[in-house]
Amino acid sequence: MNLVSLWVPMVIKGEYAIMGTMKTNSAFMKPMVISEELAVVVGKGPMPRSEVVKKLWEYIKKNGLQDQANKRNINADEALKKVFGGKGTVSMFEMTKLVSKHLS
Repeated sequence: MNLVSLWVPMVIKGEYAIMGTMKTNSAFMKPMVISEELAVVVGKGPMPRSEVVKKLWEYIKKNGLQDQANKRNINADEALKKVFGGKGTVSMFEMTKLVSKHLS
């Protein structure tokens, strides 16, 4: 009887699992330079994009900025308005797009 091994990639939180080994995807872990406006909210960089998003959500939760009626929306305070281009309310999906403009 001939056994054949199959290679099946699995993505788990930005990492690849291949035949029992884990390899970090370097694109997710690349330190990014953070703008001054975003640094007020998440702290000084450089830090990976995943860490920026994590700290941004910590800030949103700590300050109660998630809309209670529609949890997908974020109500910006003055610091976040600078990051969001002056918008008072943005969706979670729009937020990632706006934040990426502050990373290089």
